[in-house]
Amino acid sequence: MDYKELAREIYDLTGPASNIIQAYHCMTRLRLVVKEEHFTKEDIGRLRGVMGINKSGDEWQIILGPGKAQEVTREFLELLKKDTQSSSVGELARNAAVGDGQALHEAIRRKNATPAREALKKIAQIFVPIIPAFIACGLITGLLNIALKINPGLSALPVVQILAIAGNAAFYGLNIFVGINAAKVFGGSPMLGGVMAAVITHPGLAHIVFSGQPLVPGRGGIIAVILVVLFASLLEKKLHRIIPDMFDLFLTPLLVVLIATFVALFICQPVGGWLSEAIGYAATESIGRGGAVTGFILGGTFLPMVMLGIHQGLTPIHAELLARYGVTILLPILAMAGGGQVGAAAAVYVKTKNRQLRKTIASALPVGLMGIGEPLIYGVTLPLGKPFIGACIGGACGGAVQAACMVGAAAMGISGLPLAASTDNIPVYLLGLFVSYLAGFIATWIIGFDDPAEEVC
Repeated sequence: MDYKELAREIYDLTGPASNIIQAYHCMTRLRLVVKEEHFTKEDIGRLRGVMGINKSGDEWQIILGPGKAQEVTREFLELLKKDTQSSSVGELARNAAVGDGQALHEAIRRKNATPAREALKKIAQIFVPIIPAFIACGLITGLLNIALKINPGLSALPVVQILAIAGNAAFYGLNIFVGINAAKVFGGSPMLGGVMAAVITHPGLAHIVFSGQPLVPGRGGIIAVILVVLFASLLEKKLHRIIPDMFDLFLTPLLVVLIATFVALFICQPVGGWLSEAIGYAATESIGRGGAVTGFILGGTFLPMVMLGIHQGLTPIHAELLARYGVTILLPILAMAGGGQVGAAAAVYVKTKNRQLRKTIASALPVGLMGIGEPLIYGVTLPLGKPFIGACIGGACGGAVQAACMVGAAAMGISGLPLAASTDNIPVYLLGLFVSYLAGFIATWIIGFDDPAEEVC
């Protein structure tokens, strides 16, 4: 794919620079906020390389896929930079335009904001940058576990021991990563966020006895980290406003660390610990007691959650389960939704007489098998309607298998076939995935769909 060409085509539709308020990317999408929407979903959706497009509030989400999203966004930002620099508008006028754009963005954001939407957005901003680390370390751990099951004697090799450390690295530094990102999101200093995360994780806490009880390093996990960093960021912003400039540089961070340390240890850690234990208990008990029924419900409702964009709220739950137990039993269940998509799309491919639709499915199925579901959701099942229901049924059936066998995964951010390597029961995971394929296919075949006429596509 020519990333420059695609970025140029998107920019030509959404630009010029004065119309772009915000541009950034997540794992699979270029996300834009614009002043005037002089383009349509269809305009962008027709571009070669665009897998789909979604709109959430004031934000346009152009689905490009992992890797491509980062490259296209980089080229898009280069075009934006050049356009801004070559503009004939004077520096003061440009600054005014930027100010107007920021004001407009804030006004639009306030208009569309709900507490739930804002919370989900902040969660995504904290955890999405960490996902590549989870993917890499989770896959290393999974592949290493497979090798050790085949030959336990490999554990004595220095190379294997080094790989084991690499596989555990993301979890070893998880609290620090979350602290730094959370501070960025909450408007504080990233390094102070990292420091506060380090304070509540420090192993030296175990040697300190307070009121007859030793302090517990890492208690509350990432939830405690987010709570203390939120407090520290609010405190820092308040201190910046009231401390004179000549003392601000050293006095503000000093007071933040001093005050936030005690708040962290005696308020945030106990509260975070309670919430962390509640999340872990709820996840393990609901799946352990509900078994296949719980898996059926979770697997069947995940695609609508993705469609609404609320699936991001599950990310800290995955992270907390990984930090607490070393695996997340939730991810294999939810991953079955992608399997249902594959089965439903395969049924459409077999039944449709529309050549363009068959071509779309043929190009999207391979990435669907690898756990990237947006092309199938927005290009096939959702536009056709009934196949989306078939996909949900497939996900529900596969989820029931995963939950019944309590399959856990040591990674986060991957799905489909690649996730198998990081699970603790590869045969059962693959069985559940096959069930989701088959159930999605059969359900879609029985439910049927309105085959679009050739000229529509």
